[in-house]
Amino acid sequence: MANAKRSTNDGQYILTAPKRLNAEIKLPASKSLSGRALITYALTRPASLHREVLHNVVSNLSDCDDTQVMIAALADMPEVIDIKAAGTAMRFLTAYLSVTPGTHTITGTPRMQHRPISILVDALRELGADVKYLGEEGFPPLRITGKTLAGGTLSLPADVSSQYISALLMIGPTLSGGLTLNLEGSIASRPYIDMTLAVMAHFGAHASWTSPSELHVGAGGYEPRPYFVENDWSAASYWYEMMALAQDETPQVTLPGLFKESLQGDSAIREMFRPLGIETAFIRREDGTETVCLSRQGKPCKHLDLDLINQPDLAQTLIVSCAMLGVTFRFSGLASLKIKETNRTAALQTELRKLGVVIHEEGDSIIYWDGERQEAEADPAICTYEDHRMAMAFAPVCMRLGSIRICNPEVVSKSYPNFWTEFPCS
Repeated sequence: MANAKRSTNDGQYILTAPKRLNAEIKLPASKSLSGRALITYALTRPASLHREVLHNVVSNLSDCDDTQVMIAALADMPEVIDIKAAGTAMRFLTAYLSVTPGTHTITGTPRMQHRPISILVDALRELGADVKYLGEEGFPPLRITGKTLAGGTLSLPADVSSQYISALLMIGPTLSGGLTLNLEGSIASRPYIDMTLAVMAHFGAHASWTSPSELHVGAGGYEPRPYFVENDWSAASYWYEMMALAQDETPQVTLPGLFKESLQGDSAIREMFRPLGIETAFIRREDGTETVCLSRQGKPCKHLDLDLINQPDLAQTLIVSCAMLGVTFRFSGLASLKIKETNRTAALQTELRKLGVVIHEEGDSIIYWDGERQEAEADPAICTYEDHRMAMAFAPVCMRLGSIRICNPEVVSKSYPNFWTEFPCS
């Protein structure tokens, strides 16, 4: 497959649809699992956290920006830690630094300095952590002096970001009295919390749900053990979209390295795309590796209604897919979209209007489309808002329109650096 073509004048990629889609794709490793495994291993307090050690212990690490900034922070521990646009690293490292000796400043891009972190900082301070804001109250950059924390019981809202909860859970075994978390309200992205618990258990921690809204982590620390990272189901979602939008009658895509029994909540993509005509088959190759084979069977449904509270990162993929297929939809559970790399709700509304599709917001957590259209732009250029998922969710649109322009395509490096290398342009 040829690479996407770069525009000669303004750095855009102009993507032209291939006549046929038949490919085996090398997916990146899961950045969600990579981040959790790295922080948890670091909390075992090994003698060394050199890069080579981290790669040997946590194998098949993601090569995305988010993982690389976390590896650099753990290995080098500079006085000023710049995590750039990595929201997961900001949250996980804030908790990690609170229980790790030394004083550090953690900062990021201008957008990162406008992403809220007060829920996590307030919780850490309640545990006795020394965390100070260096700029606007409630936002990075932060000055953190690590020390021993006693632990205890915390109550915090659960409907904003599960990463706050995961960050606290992972430091729980290092607290002398353990940690109990009472979650208030609807729990967003619950599978990511379960993923965190599973990674913690792998490293010897005792942490579990004690009720539908309470988690308890026992004291006692972690044990250093090797960990293998599964490939990324979130990255796979864009290939489901390409399958659904491809114009040839028998497209095929193979995705090695995905597990049927996965810790990743976004593995639900295989069920969500079934009404859109995409079937998922798991095969085991001779070397023992699991492989996903995608095929198209039947026609898309007319309307799709889903609760995405556990899979908000799939929203852009599903919304753009449905819009291009002419499938009306109503997706709920999307309150967290506004505090992602950009306000994803507003970004989707703006960019889909360029394609002639008018979507609406209801309350703070529902996005729907009733089929309303307007005149589309003749040669739309999709803005990506420093958001990797905007670029990747809109790239497959070329399958329907013949071609599409993507602005600032380099943003995919945040989670899927090889996306454009793999993308099947003609």
